[in-house]
Amino acid sequence: MTNQEIAKKYVALIQQGKHEECLGSLFAEDAISVEAAAVPGMDRTSNGLEAIRAKSEWWTTNHIVHEEEVHGPYPHDNRFAVRFAYDITYKPSGQRIHMDEVGLFTIENGKIVKEEFFYSQE
Repeated sequence: MTNQEIAKKYVALIQQGKHEECLGSLFAEDAISVEAAAVPGMDRTSNGLEAIRAKSEWWTTNHIVHEEEVHGPYPHDNRFAVRFAYDITYKPSGQRIHMDEVGLFTIENGKIVKEEFFYSQE
């Protein structure tokens, strides 16, 4: 797949709610995920696909997603950006949050090797 095809497939799978298929088919085993801030109980950086899966599971377990929008991809050489807009409730506190997030993804040898997230919340 070309970088553009990987980017488009990423967006399509996320829009369909196929997060595990996305991770399993598009990410390198040694991929790195970097959050703008540390996830409670975890490091800011997740090293390796299993750690990224654990972070994804934490997200699913701890949030009620009322609405999710996925925009993009926005390609640039071997990288692409995706914009996410969320209306979520953080289950432990019951706080409802509107979150605007950009993910920047780096591709090497046909796999996503790094994802970095930038976000703001209301």
